[in-house]
Amino acid sequence: MTIPPTENGARPSISGGNLLGRFEAMSVHFHWGSRTSKGAEHVINGRRYDAEMHIVHKNVKYDTIAEATAHKDGLAVLGIMINIGRNIDRIYPALDNIFNMVPDVTKYQSTAPLSLRITLSHFLGDLNTNEFFTYQGSLTTPDCSEAVTWTVFPQPLYITLEQMQKLWSVRDINGEVMIDNYRPVQPTNGRVVLYRR
Repeated sequence: MTIPPTENGARPSISGGNLLGRFEAMSVHFHWGSRTSKGAEHVINGRRYDAEMHIVHKNVKYDTIAEATAHKDGLAVLGIMINIGRNIDRIYPALDNIFNMVPDVTKYQSTAPLSLRITLSHFLGDLNTNEFFTYQGSLTTPDCSEAVTWTVFPQPLYITLEQMQKLWSVRDINGEVMIDNYRPVQPTNGRVVLYRR
């Protein structure tokens, strides 16, 4: 999902913490598994969640995502864990809106506008954003550029099985159901992972 500028023409942005500069939000995407596999790309304390949402930000000193991926300080990605829950008592309007639109984008390169106005903070739901892991890493899709400052929240957002099934119905360029669209967990390769509580 492409994140458009706000009403005043600027893009939502993040800064501070382990980030070197200001980063503007560019897109949101999801990684998921299947009925028999977990699809989160991070494992937290030995646990892998059903899906993971990434909010991708670009350092404002670079003009494009392509330019930013060539620099170690180019991108910042927020990783939000998603899990299937039972008896869910929370509502996430942004996620509800996106999952309601998924049936309209099950074919390759199809698009659909969101029906509600949402803010970027709506994607975070009721997460405690003061608790997170952060490290210098790479994109999880080719060419896996080492250009990302990751901020990964350990607390998951809970969605219904029906919502997850909508992700499992997305189709790829060949019309095949697209499941297990995650990168396998990689070794840390000596990276320092910091934890803020």
